[in-house]
Amino acid sequence: MMRKLFLLAAAMIATPAAAADITGVWATGSEGGRVEIYRCGKALCGKVVDARRLRANPDLRDERNSDPKLRQRKLRGLVVLNGFTGGPTEWKGGPVYDPESGDGAAKGQLKLLPNGKLELKGCVAFFCRTKIWTRAG
Repeated sequence: MMRKLFLLAAAMIATPAAAADITGVWATGSEGGRVEIYRCGKALCGKVVDARRLRANPDLRDERNSDPKLRQRKLRGLVVLNGFTGGPTEWKGGPVYDPESGDGAAKGQLKLLPNGKLELKGCVAFFCRTKIWTRAG
């Protein structure tokens, strides 16, 4: 009986943390983009793993980058989220980069919404951009 109570209590404690695990592949909602969020040391990072343009040209470069010196970077594997810490439902870090527009932000925020979607917000000065990602199935 005591063992069952312990296991039930452990399951109840573990469930919120497991539900808040945002590692894995997320659909970005545009251009068929997919970003994998993974552990990088004690933080979370994210890299491009797929996109419609990449399926057409696997060697595609970061040609939309506003910095001409960075336009030769390969898009596949490009780190677009870096150094996010926090949890269990909100993380802060940066930089954040959007290869679709070529724009980036020094700081960003990730928030796991109650519906299981992930809100990504990046701000430059007081201008902010928010995107909603869904888990890729």
